[in-house]
Parts: sequence; C-alpha cells; structure tokens
Amino acid sequence: MIKVLFVCHGNICRSPMAEFCLKDMLAKSGTANVTVSSAATSAEELGNPVYPPARQKLREHGIDPSGKRARRITREDYDGYDIIVAMERYNLRNMLRVIGGDPENKFRLLMDYTDTPGDVADPWYTGDFDEAWRDIEKGCSAMLERIKTGKPL
Repeated sequence: MIKVLFVCHGNICRSPMAEFCLKDMLAKSGTANVTVSSAATSAEELGNPVYPPARQKLREHGIDPSGKRARRITREDYDGYDIIVAMERYNLRNMLRVIGGDPENKFRLLMDYTDTPGDVADPWYTGDFDEAWRDIEKGCSAMLERIKTGKPL
C-alpha cells in the first residue's frame, strides 16, 4: 500500500483538489493499492470545507469532495505516509518547520513529477481555478503513471 499526503497552506483549495483528483484517477484506472489524503501547513482554515470555487471545479470534473474538512499536517503524518507532496516551495518550507526535517526524503513538489517543474498556481490569490486544476491534473497524471509502472515516487 502506498500512502500519499498532499499539502498546501490551508487545505481548502489545492491540496484537496489534488487529493480528490488523484483518488478519481486511481479509481478510473482500477489502481487500488494507494491511499490519498491532504492537509494544511497552517491552522487558519482548520475544520472548514473545501473552498466553494475549488469544490465547483472538482464537481465540473464529476468529483464530489463532500465531507472533506481542512486539517493540519502533524509530525505523526511523517511516519504515516510514504510520500508527502507540496503544492509549492513555500509549503515545503513550512512542512520542514512543522515536521522538523525530512530525514527519509519523503517531501516532493507535485509539479516536479511533470516536465514543467515548479509551483502549482495558487487560486486563492489568482482566482484562476482553471490554471490550478490544469497544474494539479498534470501532476497527478504523472504521479499515477509512476504508480502504475512501479517507478519510485
């Protein structure tokens, strides 16, 4: 079983979009050996549902994120997940602060799985949920390909 945790600042936009995008791709591909979740680096949105425009973007793709509530990453998550995937470098920096390091080299950036490494566009500031979705879908597709072919994540 592969356990993946996506992380962004508040866990109401990008990381839940990535969580549900990858879950949907896994289900459609018949890949059952992966567990996916998401979390925040901040406590600002704890307990809040997926942000309405992010929820709408997921629903446009036939994905229902109902029931998802923002939670914060914990030190225990480091032991509980095989790979912890940030949406941007700022998240990586905060993950290092919260977890206290990355001794097992579990931290990744989602876009580093693609041929266009960098940060996932942040729709909280840009308002462009289409651009964020394109980045997330591209990153999750690349992750799925690695999972299906048995390549290291």
